[in-house]
Amino acid sequence: MTKCALTIAASDSSGGAGIQADLAVFREIGVYGLSVITNVTAQNSQGVHKVCKVAPNIIAAQIDDVTRDFTVSACKIGMLYSPQAVELAAERIHRREIPNVVLDPVMNAKHGEVLLTMPAMKRMKRWLIPKVTLITPNAAEAEVLTKIAVTNVATAKEAAKALVEMGAKYALVKGGHIEGDPIDVLYDGQSFIEFPGKRLDKNMHGAGCVLSSAIAARLAMGDNIIDAISFAKDYVSKAIEHSIKLGKGNLDYFVNAE
Repeated sequence: MTKCALTIAASDSSGGAGIQADLAVFREIGVYGLSVITNVTAQNSQGVHKVCKVAPNIIAAQIDDVTRDFTVSACKIGMLYSPQAVELAAERIHRREIPNVVLDPVMNAKHGEVLLTMPAMKRMKRWLIPKVTLITPNAAEAEVLTKIAVTNVATAKEAAKALVEMGAKYALVKGGHIEGDPIDVLYDGQSFIEFPGKRLDKNMHGAGCVLSSAIAARLAMGDNIIDAISFAKDYVSKAIEHSIKLGKGNLDYFVNAE
């Protein structure tokens, strides 16, 4: 039986991240993708130029319609931007009993544009993080959420522990933006697990989206959290290796991970 995975995220007009990337990953991995659009962005390889918030009642209606009709086996949450969208996502995943929720706490675009307002970040800490299965921040995002400067594996472990103490079942602090080998650190509430990787000379757009949606897809298919992360890490590495340079902004875009 085909499993369904849901993405709650923004539309990326360049196709490299957000809803467009999530659905591409879902399809390639082998789950049916459902989508809830939280924001419409005007962006390309040179940056995010406009963000248009989707009305909260429309976000709620999208979640309600897909969960009433389909059995959602996992969910990836990406760009929310506004405090209203954060609070609504938290309320609806609880009300609709959506399992295996993977939160990618998108805060800034690659060129620095704000994708999560400060009030939204505060509500994320209070309302959303306690309701998710896994949160997958990069070093900068983990620092904003925990006030711990993530500069190495030791501080990544501190941040991951702090995120679980905020209520997440698991926390994966990514090491791609840390000096040295890109080691991701998972905390499960009792112990730490390190996921080593190799640093590739690419400037890829949407790598975080690809990772979190790949984890959600594998959770939907029945993997445990360790196997899902291991699969997704390998999947992202292949995606980066096979990415292609498009547009005028010197960014590499996900094509496939075969």
